[in-house]
Formats: sequence, structure tokens, C-alpha cells
Amino acid sequence: MNDVDKVKSPCIRQCCLDEQDVCLGCGRSLQEILDWTKVTETERAAVLVRAQSRKKQRNQMLEPKFK
Repeated sequence: MNDVDKVKSPCIRQCCLDEQDVCLGCGRSLQEILDWTKVTETERAAVLVRAQSRKKQRNQMLEPKFK
């Protein structure tokens, strides 16, 4: 696999960890960030799915609830 095909890091350089050690910028856990360069492309893809899910959940919690 060449560099173009590799799963790219979702880092957007807005690193700030919440109480659960999840980055508010990219949605990855601290452990996922630390392991990024060590894991396979398949594992990276799974990390991206989890990160997107976390970001979506966080955004839903922050949305104002109007009745």
C-alpha cells in the first residue's frame, strides 16, 4: 500500500482532552492517538468510525433542546 492509500490521521490540531481523555478536536481517545502510528490500516479505519461516533454523540448532547 502506498502513502496515498493510507488512512490519514483525523487530527485537526485542536487538541483538548475531555474528562474521558477524548480529544474534542478529532474525537479519538488518548490511547488511540498514542497508538495511531503502531496500528494497521484496518484498525485505523475502525478508530475513525469510533471517533466520528463520539463526535456525533457529543454534538447531540450540546444541541439545545426546544419543546
